[in-house]
Amino acid sequence: AINIFFPDIIKEQNRELRGTQRAITRDRAALEKQEKQLELEIKKMAKTGNKEACKVLAKQLVQLRKQKNRTYAVSSKVTSMSTQTKVMNSQMKMAGAMSTTAKTMQAVNKKMDPQKTLQTMQNFQKENMKMEMTEEM
Repeated sequence: AINIFFPDIIKEQNRELRGTQRAITRDRAALEKQEKQLELEIKKMAKTGNKEACKVLAKQLVQLRKQKNRTYAVSSKVTSMSTQTKVMNSQMKMAGAMSTTAKTMQAVNKKMDPQKTLQTMQNFQKENMKMEMTEEM
């Protein structure tokens, strides 16, 4: 019963990871927009000669850039998790295929008598040798 629902769990997991990845990308875009606004404000304050405001805004800018870098780290972890989920899914499918193949081979081995197969091969070789001798003569 677990095997039946596992692919659904993997699909759900992949859907959630893609949603998380999109949310991270949106957050990063918003942070980049804020970063540009802060840079413009710092330039304005620098032109007016307000050093204190420039310092405060520069600190905010540094924090904003750190946060943006964290989004890159989280994004790579989410991508890694997605890849691991896909690998697990393919391994599960491969295991299922191997199980089916093993069952098929067992069924064939039960139906096939090794002694009869050996006898058939020997008869074939014998008849083949007769035919070769006849051709040579």
